[in-house]
Amino acid sequence: MKNLSIAIISLLFILTVSSVFIVYEGQRGIVFQFSKIKRDSATDEMMVFEPGLHFKIPFIESVKKLDARIQTLDEAPDRFVTSEKKDLMVDSFVKWRIVDFSTYYLRTSGSVDNARALLKQKVNNGLRTEFGNRTIKEIVSGDRSNLMMQALESASSSREDLGIEVVDVRVKAINLPTEISNSIYDRMRAERTAVAKEHRSEGQEQAEIIRATIDAKVTVMLAEAQKNSFTIRGEGDALAAKVYADAYNKDAEFYSFYRSLEAYEKSFNSKNDIMVVKPDSEFFQYLKDGMKPKK
Repeated sequence: MKNLSIAIISLLFILTVSSVFIVYEGQRGIVFQFSKIKRDSATDEMMVFEPGLHFKIPFIESVKKLDARIQTLDEAPDRFVTSEKKDLMVDSFVKWRIVDFSTYYLRTSGSVDNARALLKQKVNNGLRTEFGNRTIKEIVSGDRSNLMMQALESASSSREDLGIEVVDVRVKAINLPTEISNSIYDRMRAERTAVAKEHRSEGQEQAEIIRATIDAKVTVMLAEAQKNSFTIRGEGDALAAKVYADAYNKDAEFYSFYRSLEAYEKSFNSKNDIMVVKPDSEFFQYLKDGMKPKK
């Protein structure tokens, strides 16, 4: 009897727990009866449960909860074409939320991935229209805000089609496709290289002109210096010759004696010097006793 009471109490507890479900803040609940959506008997509309404590028939009804908060759709950049038939890679994001849960569930089967795919297609169609009506200059020169507003208005139809309200559409970045960017960079690089080569050639030309001018000035300066040196050397030699001549004329014998001493000094300044000469040569005339130098 005691075991039966415990079993009955346990069964009642399980039934009670199974018949209660909680929908938290930021969520909405949809109840299914044997895989069919539970509808209001009076209006035949899908029943959507607000946040709070609710009851269901255990083992017959099940609950699926949907996120009612603002969500972000941020996919990979997509390609768009401008009015100039130029391709652009546009990186954008969308803020959205569910406002009509019955329509949302019927269109997407309650799958967030399905909702994002459908919403992305709708938003991209609006963006594609706006980009197609503008040139690149208009897009990047300050018309982006108007473009996003128009895209937001175009996506407003998703409220009726998908049960989704698009809160905001933003364009984060606009870039050229990789292949076009590479070709532009290559062309810019080639242009800069050509300009650099032109500057280098002009610099080399100027360097050659400056170098030739300096070489000419150096050659003239060296020639003038050599000319001046020859002139000064000639004047010095003339002055020395005059001094020698004046000294010789004053005392020819002393001058001859002095020059002989210099010759002796230069001839016998080393022990290894050897000179073969006759003893009665005029070279030793001042070393001979009693002899006078010949004139």
